[in-house]
Amino acid sequence: MCVVSRSRFRRVPASTTRRPATRARAGTTRAAAAATLAAIGALAAVPAVASAEQVTITSFDGTKLDADFLPAEGLKAGEKAPTVVMTHGFLFTRESTESGLLGLLGQVPAGAFRKAGYNTVTYDSRGFGRSGGEIELDSPDFEGRDASAVVSYVATRPEARLDGPGDPRVGMSGASYGGGVQWAAASRDRRIDALTPSLSWTSLVQAIGRDRRLKLGWWLPLVGGGELSGLAFGAIAPQGPELGALPPELIRLSAQAVLTGKAGPEFTEYIRARSTGEAIAKVEAPALIIQGTPDTVIGLDQSIEMRRLLRQAGTPTKVLWFCGGHGLCLTGTGGEDVVRPRVLAWMDRWLKGDAKAQVGPAFEWVADDGKLRSAADLPLKPAGEITAQGSGKLTITPLGTASGLVVAATRALNAVEAPIPAQTGTRDVVGVPTLRLRYSGTSTDVQSHLFAQIVDETRGVVVGNQVTPIPVVLDGREHTVERPLEGVAMRVTPGSRYRLQVSDGSNVYGLTTGVGAVDLKDVRIALPVGDAAGTTADPTFVNGVAGTTAAAPAATTRPRRPGTKRIRLKTLRATGVVLRGDAAKARRVRVSLVVSATTAKRLKLGSRTIATKRTTGKRAWSVRLRPTAKVATTLRRRASVTATVRVSAGTSRTAKVVVRR
Repeated sequence: MCVVSRSRFRRVPASTTRRPATRARAGTTRAAAAATLAAIGALAAVPAVASAEQVTITSFDGTKLDADFLPAEGLKAGEKAPTVVMTHGFLFTRESTESGLLGLLGQVPAGAFRKAGYNTVTYDSRGFGRSGGEIELDSPDFEGRDASAVVSYVATRPEARLDGPGDPRVGMSGASYGGGVQWAAASRDRRIDALTPSLSWTSLVQAIGRDRRLKLGWWLPLVGGGELSGLAFGAIAPQGPELGALPPELIRLSAQAVLTGKAGPEFTEYIRARSTGEAIAKVEAPALIIQGTPDTVIGLDQSIEMRRLLRQAGTPTKVLWFCGGHGLCLTGTGGEDVVRPRVLAWMDRWLKGDAKAQVGPAFEWVADDGKLRSAADLPLKPAGEITAQGSGKLTITPLGTASGLVVAATRALNAVEAPIPAQTGTRDVVGVPTLRLRYSGTSTDVQSHLFAQIVDETRGVVVGNQVTPIPVVLDGREHTVERPLEGVAMRVTPGSRYRLQVSDGSNVYGLTTGVGAVDLKDVRIALPVGDAAGTTADPTFVNGVAGTTAAAPAATTRPRRPGTKRIRLKTLRATGVVLRGDAAKARRVRVSLVVSATTAKRLKLGSRTIATKRTTGKRAWSVRLRPTAKVATTLRRRASVTATVRVSAGTSRTAKVVVRR
């Protein structure tokens, strides 16, 4: 259900008669840092769009969402356009979606979409700004359903292009918290047609900490600022004062974790339950995943996991790593110049159905030399490893906390180091390095952490500002631990000089509480080398998205034929197979899986068609086909069955589906 109230004014005074707010309020007084107060105050100075139509959307549980609607620039009376839905990053409000200042986070301003021919709806996420409810950390069960309420509202607008009753042509865009909500929404709402999440996550647990060690430099301002943002702007909500923000339970669990710097089981489970996680594999909307190489909150490994999950679903996907995000870009080539044209092209391809939109290769990245490169997919084809080895003794004291900045790692003064051998040729290290430690030691904090980082000695920086906590047991006995490090994008040349450091602390993760010593008897690191030119393209991208790829054939070669999907019978029976294609114009297309006459006769199927469905009438369509339980059981008589994909109009990107028992 979506209930909407409208106002043509940008602000509605708090004294206006409105239905009382329903957000619960804990009577606890919370404190926050002065810097956070200044940030919240700066938000109020973001200029509003005077012509915006302010609306209040009622979500599934009665929560009021404060939103703005603006039509595409130049849209005439009676004309319709696709719509882009946006919300903001954590601490912010929807006004920030109009600002170009957040280009460093990979966010495209709402105005850029309107200039490109899209309507926009920007809204305050629950618990923030002038919206009701409590902050649920982009939970699919809360913020995900809120986004669905906004999509339902879009379907009521006369300016919105529709694919069917209640089904608007709609995409989502946004960064950080405004990126994570896109997975939460699209994993449960098939009406969403395109996603461009920047700085999003699969695991929120890993985003705010690793191996139970919290990133206190980030988490403390987020908790304090989240409270202030909700309180400061909720007081002037159009529906009446909204005086909530973070749930009391999260405040309590965060306070406990801050005391030790470690996330306990209860805190971890609370955060895990609000992550979209494996459900990203349910997303069918084509997705442009944008991640920041120097982002010390959400690592590159999370985008690699997203790519894996979407590959399972057969969803067209592009990944872009740029120099920006929650951190400091020290190598150049980041922000809007890289992100904006790709986001707009992605929307043109999937919302406007423009097959000529230049979306570019399936994977592009900015390495630590500040240059943009590309490949046909992520991960790159493996091409060996660069390894290094070292050893040494390390003292552990609270002084280790002074290493680095709150949001970025810097070279440690107290560390065991292992020089990484110089290379004779140029190599791309793109992915997740692996560290292995064999050690023994003692500490007042037996269950402790050491911290690993890669230093670029030529540039005098830590690669990507990244540091990884490594859990160690300092009980006097010898132990071995192996852990993946934060993802990196390195261009290693014969002149490059890198060095591994293992230190006793990092400001990114807060206070080192123990005192002790550790003997690192064997320290080994393996850096993954990739072959960009030899990387094989994903058929769902090559056949489904216009644009050149690193492995694109020359103009004189024959075009690629539609690919083959291979699927297990138990998967076909449980969730079906997702197929995509294009029609010459918006129309309903019948899509069928058809086996040969011989197979149908031998298995006594009664019909050559084992599954069929009509599309919703979009030019770029997507359907999920699933045979009946009886047909699926019959298919078990053969080790594998090949079914041809047939469409009543247009083209399909998959020529056949091979079903394996």
